[in-house]
Amino acid sequence: MDSTLSEPSLYSIKAILVMDNDGARIVSKYFDKSFPTIKEQKMFEKNLFNKTHRANAEIVMFEGLTCVYRSSVDLFFYVVGSSTENELLLMSVLNCLFDSVSQMLRKNVEKKMLLDKLDSVFLAIDEICDGGILLESDPNIVVSRASVKQDDLPLGEQTVSQVLSIAKEQIGWSLLK
Repeated sequence: MDSTLSEPSLYSIKAILVMDNDGARIVSKYFDKSFPTIKEQKMFEKNLFNKTHRANAEIVMFEGLTCVYRSSVDLFFYVVGSSTENELLLMSVLNCLFDSVSQMLRKNVEKKMLLDKLDSVFLAIDEICDGGILLESDPNIVVSRASVKQDDLPLGEQTVSQVLSIAKEQIGWSLLK
């Protein structure tokens, strides 16, 4: 057997990142100790963004890692794996993440909307991947599990604007009856 082949592993994803069009971190989740400090993580993100923000590709080998990425309006989505990782697997994770976010934001994938639904985005990432292991690649299932229904939240955990919008909606329905 060839000694250059690595042992198969379920831990296929090293990081999932979402950055804005200036390269600033919006969401980052690292699943191993490749970048143990925040300083190293931010340096990696900055260098990765500088290499990819003008490129017209969707995959790049960077610092010994396989990085797949996608951009939309003012956001960049990245999935990072080892240099020996299957690119199709990483791309399926990226597509699931992007499609899930797109569904949650009602096809309006831009920074402002993503920041408004940041809690759901974090839940979606947790549904897709846990500790570097791919759990789910179907965006419909991810969205159904990650959706935070406003009616399910206790009144004390809702913001004033959420409470007012629910009240308007209920008044509207009562007037229509």
